[in-house]
Amino acid sequence: MIISPNLQLETDKVLLRPLQQEDISLFARIANEASLWRYFTFLLNNPVELQRWVETALKEREEGKRIPFTIIEKATSEVCGSTSFGSISYYDKRIEIGWSWLGKHFQGTGINFHAKFSMLSYAFDVLDWERVEIKTDNLNERAKQGLRKIGATEEGVLRSHMQMPMDRRRDSVFFSILKEEWPTIKDSIFKEINSFQYSA
Repeated sequence: MIISPNLQLETDKVLLRPLQQEDISLFARIANEASLWRYFTFLLNNPVELQRWVETALKEREEGKRIPFTIIEKATSEVCGSTSFGSISYYDKRIEIGWSWLGKHFQGTGINFHAKFSMLSYAFDVLDWERVEIKTDNLNERAKQGLRKIGATEEGVLRSHMQMPMDRRRDSVFFSILKEEWPTIKDSIFKEINSFQYSA
């Protein structure tokens, strides 16, 4: 099953729809807080970098490397941020969730929780794949704690793994959830979410 570039995912709280060029202006309204980008590979409060980041996402979608989404809060129809599927390996039945960010106002509201659930549900319940991986900056304690809370297992650190702004080299820590772990995680950690839909 080939993942459609037009894939949409949703729960009762969030809609993940395909990222569009026109989203740049919507992102700019919620990306202006400098602290958001401390652990991000781009400084999206800079309009030039925001434009380049979106254009890279769209190019990688055309090349079949990545499925970038714009996250919408369904109750308000507001754009909250973005996330992507990437590092897609059909042979290995493996996919990464990443490139994720939310505007400050939307953090801690359950939006990220619902977005992750919809992506994990698609990877395991629809694709029937073996592994979902998520990496983050090893300095980002909040992100690491969030990944532990959704049942992901911490695997290890790749040293000097990525280039960051201000000439910093990032150590990345990898987490994963495996197919056999998903039913228990779904029925315990995500038990409050009872709806998931997808369309392509």
